[in-house]
Parts: sequence; C-alpha cells; structure tokens
Amino acid sequence: MAAAFYILANRFVNDPYYRPFFCLVKGIRNGIVYGCKIRFPHALVMTFLFRNGTFLQKIKAIVKATKTHATNLAKFVFIYKSIRLIFKTIFNEINQHHTLIAAFIGGYIVFGEKNNVNEQINMYLLSRILVGLARICQEKNLIPKPNFQVFPWFGAIVWAIVLWIFEYHQHTLQPSLQSSMTYLYHDSNRWDSIKNLLVFNK
Repeated sequence: MAAAFYILANRFVNDPYYRPFFCLVKGIRNGIVYGCKIRFPHALVMTFLFRNGTFLQKIKAIVKATKTHATNLAKFVFIYKSIRLIFKTIFNEINQHHTLIAAFIGGYIVFGEKNNVNEQINMYLLSRILVGLARICQEKNLIPKPNFQVFPWFGAIVWAIVLWIFEYHQHTLQPSLQSSMTYLYHDSNRWDSIKNLLVFNK
C-alpha cells in the first residue's frame, strides 16, 4: 500500500502540468530550510556572546530571528517565482526586465520592512552585488581591468572606513557590528583583575 502510494505521489509531483506549482512549493521549502541553516547558528552565537537577558529571553530571541529569516526567504521566493511564472504565462518567456520587476516587488514587500534581520540580509547582498556589478562592467569593457592587485587596497579601504565610522560615528553602524567592534576594540581597554583580563571579558 505504501509503495503504491509512493509511486502515485511521484507520478503526481513529476507531472509537467503541475510542475510550476511544485516549483513554488519547493521554493518555499528551500527558503525555510536555508533561512534556518543560516540564521540559527549565527543568532545562537551572537545572542549568547553579546545579548543581555535571561536564558529564556535569549532562546526566544534566537527563535524569533531564525523564524524571521526563514519565513522572509520563503515569502520572497514565493513572490519572486510567482511573478516570473505570471510573466512566462503571459509572454511565453522570461526576460531580464521580468526578473528585475519580480525581484523588485518581492524585495519591497518582504525585505522593505526595517528590522535587524532584513538589514543584515540587505547589507550582505549589497556588498556582493557591488562586486558583481564591477565584474560585469569589466566583462563588458566599461571599466578597465586593473593591472595591479586590487584586493589589498580593497581590504585597506574597507577597514579604514569602518573603524573611522566606529570610533567617531558609532551610532550609525548596525547594532550587531557595533557589539562586535566594541568587544574587540573598546572592551579590550577595560579590566581590573587578571580574571577579566585573560579569562572573562567583564
């Protein structure tokens, strides 16, 4: 009985007629799984390292951040793929501007809400797309390919700017980055015993 059901289910999910629907289903599934994989360990470490509060409050914060990340990715995938499916149904193809429109709408609806998780995701993507756009411009000969090592200068400029902002305009940085940098550069200036010099931070 179980084997017959499994065969029937496989036929159903592999039916070309239902494939667009199951693309949405699997997109939602992958969004939830990937969001949990990425956010849970990050939230676990950052919360127990830097967040104040009781153990229960910390667990609730970890669960909330993980849920937000996972559901937002799932919602975005659903919206993005749905709009692309609509374009394909109407125009029988998907062009580059269809992709831009679909992602723009999804980004506005899902990642346009300002919260810590969305801010981190958007900032992460911004750094990646700037590098990607620079490479596209090189491939299309819009900007010349440098004849020297760029990465050392890139690293130097990034760290010079972020430390300048941290030291003199700290409030403008993302809270998690502020916490990390405070731990590294300011907390290391404070101790009153060998215990909180080498064993504990405070």
